[in-house]
Amino acid sequence: MALSFCGNDRSINDRSINSYSVEEGVLNNGCFVDALNLVPHVFLLFITFPILFIGWGSQSSKVQIHHNTWLHFPGHNMRWILTFSLLFVHVCEFAEGIVSNKEMLTNHLHLFMPAFMGFVAATTSVVYYHNIETSNFPKLLLVLFIYWVLAFITKSIKLWKFAEHQVGPQHLRFCITALLVVLYGLLMAVEVNVIRVRKYVFFAKPQKVKPPEDLQDLGVRFLQPFVNLLSKSTYWWMNPLIIGAHKRPIELKKIGKLPIAMRALTNYLRLKDAYEDQRVTAPFRYLADLLGFARPLCISGIVKYMNTTDSSPAAGATHLGVYFMSSTELLENTSVLAVLLFLALVLQRTFLQASYYVAIETGINLRGALLAMIYNKMLRLSTSNMSMGEMTLGQINNLVAIETNQLMWFLFLCPNLWAMPVQIVMGVILLYYLLNVSALVGAAVIVLLAPVQYLIATKLADTQKSSLEHSTDRLKKTTEILKGIKLLKLYAWENIFCDSVEETRGKELTSLKTFALYTSMSIFMNAAIPIAAVLATFVMHHFLKREGPRSALVSVQKLGEFLQSDEIGDDSWRNGDMSVFMEAGKKTPGGTKAINRRQPMRSQMDNYEQPPRRQMRPSETEDVPVKVSNGSFTWGSNLSTLSDINIRVPTGQLTMIVGQVGCGKSSLLLAMLGEMQSIDGRVHWSNCSLIHTGNRYSVAYATQKSWLLNATVEENITFGGPFNKQRYKTVIDACSLQPDIDLLPFGDQTEIGERGINLSGGQRQRICVARALYQNTNIVFLDDPFSALDIHLSDHLMQEGILKFLQDDKRTVVLVTHKLQYLIHADWIIAMKDGSVLREGTLKDIQTHDIELYDHWKTLMNRQDHGLEKDVQQDSQTTLERKTLRRAFYSREAKNQMDDEDEEEEEEEEDDDNMSTTTNRRSKIPWRVCWCYMSSGGFFMVFLMVSSKLLKHSVIVAIDYWLAIWTSVKTTGTVDSRTDDSHYLPVFIILCAAGITLCLITSLTVEFLGLSAATNLHHNLLNKIIHAPIRFFDITPLGQILNRFSADTNIIDQHIPPTLESLTRSTLLCLSAIGVISSITPFFLFTLVPLAVAFYFIQKYFRVASKDLQDLDDSTQLPLLCHFSETAEGLTTIRAFRHEARFKQRMLELTDTNNTAYLFLSAANRWLEVRTDYLGAVIVLSAAGTSIWASGYGFYSGGLVGLGLTYALTVTNYLNWVVRNLADLEVQMAAVKKVNSFLGTESENYEGTMDASQVPENWPQDGEIKIQDLSVRYDPVLKPVLKHVNMFIEPGQKVTPRGSPQIVIDGIDICKLPLQTLRSRLSIILQDPVLFSGSIRFNLDPERTCTDDRLWEALEIAQLKNMVKALPGGLDAVVTEGGENFSVGQRQLFCLARAFVRKSSILIMDEATASIDMATENILQKVVMTAFADRTVVTIAHRVHTILTADTVIVMKRGNILEYDKPETLLEQEDGVFASFVRADM
Repeated sequence: MALSFCGNDRSINDRSINSYSVEEGVLNNGCFVDALNLVPHVFLLFITFPILFIGWGSQSSKVQIHHNTWLHFPGHNMRWILTFSLLFVHVCEFAEGIVSNKEMLTNHLHLFMPAFMGFVAATTSVVYYHNIETSNFPKLLLVLFIYWVLAFITKSIKLWKFAEHQVGPQHLRFCITALLVVLYGLLMAVEVNVIRVRKYVFFAKPQKVKPPEDLQDLGVRFLQPFVNLLSKSTYWWMNPLIIGAHKRPIELKKIGKLPIAMRALTNYLRLKDAYEDQRVTAPFRYLADLLGFARPLCISGIVKYMNTTDSSPAAGATHLGVYFMSSTELLENTSVLAVLLFLALVLQRTFLQASYYVAIETGINLRGALLAMIYNKMLRLSTSNMSMGEMTLGQINNLVAIETNQLMWFLFLCPNLWAMPVQIVMGVILLYYLLNVSALVGAAVIVLLAPVQYLIATKLADTQKSSLEHSTDRLKKTTEILKGIKLLKLYAWENIFCDSVEETRGKELTSLKTFALYTSMSIFMNAAIPIAAVLATFVMHHFLKREGPRSALVSVQKLGEFLQSDEIGDDSWRNGDMSVFMEAGKKTPGGTKAINRRQPMRSQMDNYEQPPRRQMRPSETEDVPVKVSNGSFTWGSNLSTLSDINIRVPTGQLTMIVGQVGCGKSSLLLAMLGEMQSIDGRVHWSNCSLIHTGNRYSVAYATQKSWLLNATVEENITFGGPFNKQRYKTVIDACSLQPDIDLLPFGDQTEIGERGINLSGGQRQRICVARALYQNTNIVFLDDPFSALDIHLSDHLMQEGILKFLQDDKRTVVLVTHKLQYLIHADWIIAMKDGSVLREGTLKDIQTHDIELYDHWKTLMNRQDHGLEKDVQQDSQTTLERKTLRRAFYSREAKNQMDDEDEEEEEEEEDDDNMSTTTNRRSKIPWRVCWCYMSSGGFFMVFLMVSSKLLKHSVIVAIDYWLAIWTSVKTTGTVDSRTDDSHYLPVFIILCAAGITLCLITSLTVEFLGLSAATNLHHNLLNKIIHAPIRFFDITPLGQILNRFSADTNIIDQHIPPTLESLTRSTLLCLSAIGVISSITPFFLFTLVPLAVAFYFIQKYFRVASKDLQDLDDSTQLPLLCHFSETAEGLTTIRAFRHEARFKQRMLELTDTNNTAYLFLSAANRWLEVRTDYLGAVIVLSAAGTSIWASGYGFYSGGLVGLGLTYALTVTNYLNWVVRNLADLEVQMAAVKKVNSFLGTESENYEGTMDASQVPENWPQDGEIKIQDLSVRYDPVLKPVLKHVNMFIEPGQKVTPRGSPQIVIDGIDICKLPLQTLRSRLSIILQDPVLFSGSIRFNLDPERTCTDDRLWEALEIAQLKNMVKALPGGLDAVVTEGGENFSVGQRQLFCLARAFVRKSSILIMDEATASIDMATENILQKVVMTAFADRTVVTIAHRVHTILTADTVIVMKRGNILEYDKPETLLEQEDGVFASFVRADM
C-alpha cells in the first residue's frame, strides 16, 4: 500500500504501531483528526456543484443581465480579502505537508490531502458567492454559512489536540492551523453580518435591496466601482472593451455615461463645500512600498541557501506518529522563497495600481469640479474685462485646457510625496543591515545630491512657464495672421508678420532649449546617482575590508531602486520630468484664482454679478418697459463712456437709436442690459412688459458682431426654444434665409462651425437677427442689424421682420441703425452724440423742436433718395455671397473627396470586416511617420542617439556583472584573498566613470534630437501656410490650421522627446535584463517563449484600444474647449437671453463626456499595467525556478544567480512602460502626420518672369489699366467667374465694376511681375475690417517706412485724427486683439487710413463703407474725390448714390460686362440696366 491515507510505518523502534489504531481514543489518532477535517470541504463541493451547474445552465436561457454585478452584499471586500488569505494559508499548509511527507518512511496522504481539498473548497466558495451576488439571491448563502461553521469546528478540534500533544508555535503546522481557525472564524462573522443586515433567513421580513442607481441606468458603462474585488484589482471587466477594439473602433456609445458620483455637478457641489478626499491612496501606497522590501530579502535568502546544501534534518520532531517541521525551516527552502518572492511582487503591484487608480479618480473628480467653477465664474465676468483685453480668450482656454489638467496631475503625484520618505528610511535600514557602515556612505551621496535635483526641478518649472508664455504669444500672432491672411497677402506683408512669428518662436525655442538642457540633466542625475552611490559604497566596503560583499548585489539593486524612486513621479507623469511637481505646487493657489485678476481699483468688481433688472413702482409701469434715469456708465476704466442718460423705451413700439460712428449706441443697449458698470443713476425694468420665462426676464438681443454657435442653422435660430414650424418659417422668410439654406449641403441641419466661418458676414448677421425674432420675448434689441446687408435684404427685413412680424406681436423693439431712411417708421427716436443723448422723441417732435438736426438728417436722406440706395443691379451682394458659399462647399467637398481617396490608399479597404485586415491596419505602427520625424531631426543626431544608448546600457550591465564576479570570488573565499582581488576595484571605478559620462551624453542627444526636429517642422509649416494661395484658406477651416500650430506643435515640442527617451530606455533595459538572465541560466529561454506570446497579444490589444480611447479623449475635449470659447465670445447674448442655465447644463454634459473618456483611458492603462506586472512576476518566478533547478545540479555560484534575479525584477518595472510609450508614441506621431499633410500644400507662384529690379521704382505711375479677354476662376475644378472681359481704364478715373480686373497696368503685364512687387504697389480696402494687436502706428504701417506726418495725414483723411489724438499715447495707443476696443465703424475707417498711407496710384475699394453711418460716408466720398483726384480708384459698391459721381460705371452680371460708360450716359439709355435700377425706385 504505497499510497495509504494514514501511511504504514511499521517499524519505529520495532514496536509495531498501526497507523489506524484507536486505542488511545479516536481523537488522539492524528490521521483521524485530519480525515475529520476533510468532511466540511467535501460537503461544500457536493452541495454547491449542482447549484452552480444548474444555475449556469439556466443563465444562458435568461436574458443576459446587463451588468455582471448587480449589488454587493455587506462585507463584500472583507470576504474577498479573507478568502484570498485563506487560499494562501492553504498553499502553505500543502507545502508543509509535502515537505513533512518526505521525512516519513512511507507516504502519508493525510498530511497534504485535506490542505488540497481546502484549497479547492475555498476557490469554489468564492465562485459560488460571486454567482449568488450577481443573481441577488441571498438565501443560498446559508450553504456557505454552514460550511464556515463546520470548518471552524473541525480545525478547532485539530488545534486543541495539537496543544494536548505538546505541539506549539515553534512548529509550523501549529501556526498554520491557528491561522486557519482565525480565518474561518472571521468568515463566519462576515456571514452572520449578511444575515443581520439583509434578514434573508430567521427573519419575517427579508430586506429588498435594489442595485445602485447607476446600474439601473443602462448608459453607465464604467463599472469599476460596482464589480467584485478581483475584477476591480485586475480590471477584468475591461477585457471585452479592449479586445473588442480590434474588431471595431471604440466609439462614444461604447463608453457610456459617468457614474453619478463622478459627474462634474456632484463634485462641483462637493468642492463648493470645500470637501477634499485623498484618503484612500495612502494605505495602498504604504502596503505597496513595504512589500517592495520583501523582494531583496527573498533574493538574498535564495542566494544564501542555494550554496548551503542541506544535509542534516533540522529541528523537526515527531508527534502523533508524524513528523513536524520547525517554523524556521520553511523559510530556508529556496523553492518556498521563490514562490514568496512571486507573491510579494504580485501583491505589491496590485496595491500600487490600486493607489494610482484612486489618485486618478480623485484627480478627475477635482477637474470636473474646477471646470464647473471656472465656467460659472466666466458666465459672470463683466464684459469690460473681455473687451479691455484683461481676460483674453487665450487665457480662458489655457485655464481650461492646461491648468485644470496640471492640478489633476498634481493629485496623481501627491502619493509620492508621502511614500518617498518611507521608502528612503526603509532602504537605508535594509542596506545598513547588509553592508554595515559602508551603506551609509552610499546613502550620504544620495542625500547630498538631492538638493541639486531639487534645484534642477525648480529651474525646469520656470523654463516651462516661460516657454508657455512664448507659445501663447506665438499662437496669438499666428491666429491674427490667419484671420487677416487676405489683407496681408494683398498688401504683400506676409513676410513681415511671418518674421514676427518666427521671432516669438525663436524665444520659445530658446526656453525649450534650456528646458531640454534641464530635462536631460534631470534624466542624467536619475541615471547617474545610483551608479555614483554604488561606487562610493563599494569602494568604502573594499577599504573597510569587512567579510566579502556576499549579499552586496541585492543591496545594489535596492539602492538603485530607492534612488530612482522619484522616477515613479517622473514616469507617471506623461512628459517625464519632475517639474510638474513644482508646476502644480505653484499653481495650486493661483490656478483657480487666475480669473479673478483685476487692477486694484476694480477689486470691488470681483464679485461682479449681473445687476438684477430693477422693477419700477407699478404706478409708472404703464407703458415703459425700460427706463434709464440720470445714468452714467463705464467700461471699467472709470472714464464714463455714457453720461447723463435719461431715456425711456415705450411699450410695444419701435424705438430707433441713431448717431455717428462711435457715439455709444451699442453701449447704450448693453448698459440697459446691465453689461456696463453703472457709476450713477439706475436702469428700471418694468414687471408687466417682460414675459416671465422661467429663467428671469429675457430679452432677445442681436449683436452687431454676429455670434454663432457650433451647431446647426436650426439650433442657432431656435436657440434652445421649442420648435414651432409656422413661426420658424415666417422668421426665415423675414430674414430671407431660405435661398441660403437651400445652398447648404444639409439645409438647415448643416453644422455651421468655427464661429460660423463657412458663412459670409451678411449670412451670419441674418441668422443672428432670425434668432432674436424667433425667441418669444416681449422686448427685442437689434444692434445695427443692417450693417452687413445690402439694400434689398435691409428693406425686406425692415418690412417683413421688424414692421410686420415684431409689431404684429406687439413686441417692444429697440433698433440701432445708420439707415436714416427708416426713421419714418420709428415710433420713438433717440439721437446720440459723443456718449450722451442729443434728443429723444417722435420724428414730429424733432421736426418742430430741433430743426437743425432734422435738416441735417434730411440732406443725408436726400442723398440716399438720389440713388434711392437701390442696388446697382439685381446681382447683389447677397447673390455673390451665396455664390461664394456654393463655391466653398463645392470645393470643400471636392477637397474632402481627394483627402478620403488619399487616406484609402494608405489604409486598406475599411469595409472589409475581415477581422485580420482591420486588425492589421489598426495595430500597425506608423513607421513612415517615425522616419519622417527622425529625418527632420537630422541623421547625425539619430546616429549619435542610437549608438550612445546602446553603449550606455552595455556599460551598466558590465558594472553589475563585474560586481557579481567580485562577490562570487569573495564568497568562495580563496585563502589568498588579498592578492586575488586587487584588480577588481580599479576596473570597477573605470566602468562606473564611463557609465556616468554615457548617461550624460545619451540624455543630451535625445532631447536635442527632438528639439531640432521641432524647429524644422514648425519652420516649414509656417512658411508653407503663409505662402499658400488664398483659395486654401477659403476651403480649409481656420480651426484646423490653428490646431496644427497649437496642439500638434505642442506635442512635437514637448511630448515626443520624453516619450522617445522613455521608450528607448525601457526597451533597452528589458532587453538587457533578458539577455543577462539567459546568459546565466540558458534554461530560462524555454519559459520565455510562452511569456513573449502573451506579451505580444497584450500589447497588440492594448495599443489599438489605447489609441481609440486617446482619440476619444481628444475629440471630446475639443467641443469642451469650443464651448468655453463660444461662451466667452457670446457672453452678452447669453446673458440677455437669460440662457445661462442651459449653457451650464451643456458644459456639464461635455465635461462628463470628456471625463468618461479620460477615465476609461486611465483604466485601460491600469489594465495594461496589472497584466504586464503579473507577466513580470512570472518572469521572476521562472528565472528563480530555473536557477534553483540548475544549481541543484551544481551549475554555478550564488552571486550570478542574484544578478539574474535582480535583473528579472527590473523587467517588471519596465515592461508596461514599453507598451505605454509605444502606444503614446503612436498617438503623438499622428501630430507629425497632420503637420506633414499640410507641408504638401501648393505655394503661390511668387516668381514672375521679370526680375523685381527691372520694375521702375515708381510703377504704377499713371494708373492706367487695360484688360483684354480675361477669364478667371478660383480653382481648377470650378467654373470661370469672369468670362472674356475687355475694358480700358484711363489714368485717374473713378470706376465701379463688379468682379476683379487683372492685367496690364501702365504698360506692364502683371502676370510677368513677381507677386510681392505687384501687391506692394497697389492699395486695397477689404469688406471686412481687419486690425492686428499692437499700436495704431503698427496697424497703419507695419513696414515702419512712413513719417508721423504722413500717418496723421492719413488719419485726418479717414476722419479719425481727433479720436486718435484723444487716446493715451496717440499713434502708439494700444489696439487689442482684433481691434475689439474700437467700434466696427471705426475699424473700417482705420482700414481706409491704412490704404491712404500707401501712396499708390491705384486704389481698390471692395465694399469699404458698409459699417459706416451716412454722414461719415459722405465726408469720405468727398475726400476720395479730392485726395485721390490724380489716382485711379476702383470701387465695388452697393450704395448707388456713392457711384453717381464716378467717371465710369461698369455693370456686370454673372461674370460678363453688361454696360460700361459714364453714369450720365448710362442714365440716358432708358432701356439700360443701370437706368432701370435707378428708376425702379424713383
